[in-house]
Amino acid sequence: MENEGGDSTKARTDADEDDDDQPMLSSQALDALKEYLSEQNQSPSGSTGSGITLVAEDWRLSQFWYDTETAEIIAKEVLDLCLSTQSPVAFIACPTLYAYLKYIDGNISAQLLEYDKRFEQYGSDFTFYDYNHPEEIPAALKHAFKVVVADPPYLSKECLEKVAQTVDFLAHPTDFRLLLLTGDVQRDRAAELLGLYPCGFRPQHSSKLGNEFRLFTNFDPGKNLGGWDREK
Repeated sequence: MENEGGDSTKARTDADEDDDDQPMLSSQALDALKEYLSEQNQSPSGSTGSGITLVAEDWRLSQFWYDTETAEIIAKEVLDLCLSTQSPVAFIACPTLYAYLKYIDGNISAQLLEYDKRFEQYGSDFTFYDYNHPEEIPAALKHAFKVVVADPPYLSKECLEKVAQTVDFLAHPTDFRLLLLTGDVQRDRAAELLGLYPCGFRPQHSSKLGNEFRLFTNFDPGKNLGGWDREK
């Protein structure tokens, strides 16, 4: 679980658009991202152990950053999905994964829907998002993504239901890949609301949490994420 929670450029999904028309991070935004990933004056809880240091978690916003292995594995899976679908990606309340994806490939078009306004530094890649108002999102983002990653800030039925509304708003109506990161206690709700199964891969946080976390998808991830785990 990463945080509580998005003015933005229109995301594109048309594979026939010229590369020159694809949204790109400005040099200012790229510099801000590099600063985010390399700041040295943050609390120890933000350290990834790979030479990348993240801004401090704000526990008041239920922020708990993923460890390096988790962030890299999921970011690489998202990159593969974006390339195979020729689609931008929407990150709902998971700034660590957005940051790692951009670190791996700064040319990938991504939108971060996030409550914490520290991330406004990413310019048009940032959309203010409060899960209590799940569809208060720019109309340009509606059904604009074939790849969506969501990390509800709280392990409650209400929170997951509202984030599911946001997913429905953002996702392409007939063809999209969804990755949901949340507690194992949400397994049945994730299946009921979004048709998801847990993967064998187990996400880990830099700050050890008491709740067992899982990664759920609406597609069979194969060996990359340990495949689907359908056992109770």
